[in-house]
Amino acid sequence: MRHEESIFSGFGGQGALFAGQLLAYAGIAEGLYVTWFPSYGPEMRGGTAHCTVIVSEEEIGAPIIRNPTSAIVLNLPSLEKYGPLIKPGGLLVMNASLIPKQCEREDIRVIALPASDIATELGNPRMANMVLLGAYIEATGIVSLETVMEQLEEHLSQRQRKWLEADKKALQIGASKA
Repeated sequence: MRHEESIFSGFGGQGALFAGQLLAYAGIAEGLYVTWFPSYGPEMRGGTAHCTVIVSEEEIGAPIIRNPTSAIVLNLPSLEKYGPLIKPGGLLVMNASLIPKQCEREDIRVIALPASDIATELGNPRMANMVLLGAYIEATGIVSLETVMEQLEEHLSQRQRKWLEADKKALQIGASKA
C-alpha cells in the first residue's frame, strides 16, 4: 500500500512549500488521497518554512504529522528540527550544499545531495527543491516522476515558466542520484 507522511522544510523562499504542493497535486492526479498543510507566519520572513504532505491509498484521518515517514530538508535548521522526528526505517532527503554535517541516525535511509550546487549548475540555485523532490520521488515511489513533471507544467506560475525545462531536468537529476 502506498502511504507517505512527509515534511518539506527550508528557509522561506527556498520552495519547500511549492515542492510539497507539487507532490500533493501529483497524488491527486494519480487518484490518491492527499493532504497538504502549509505553515505560514514569521517563517515567511527568512525563518524555517514547512509543510506536511500525506499521500495515501486510504482515507486520511488528520493532516497532522508527529513522526513523519520522510523529511525533505533544504537547510540545517530544518534538519535539526525534523531529522529526529522521522520514524525508524524512514527517509531523509537533505541538501548537502547547505547542511555541512551528516545525519547521525542509523535507523533511517539518508540521501544527501548537493542540491543547491546542482541547481546553480542548471542556472538557478532556487531549483534545489526540485532536485530533492526528484530524489524523494525515486526513493519512495509514492507517485511517478512523469506525473510530477506534468503537474509542474500545469501549476508553475507564469512568472516562473522560463524555468520549466530546467526544473524538469533538476527533477530528473535528483531522481538519478537517489
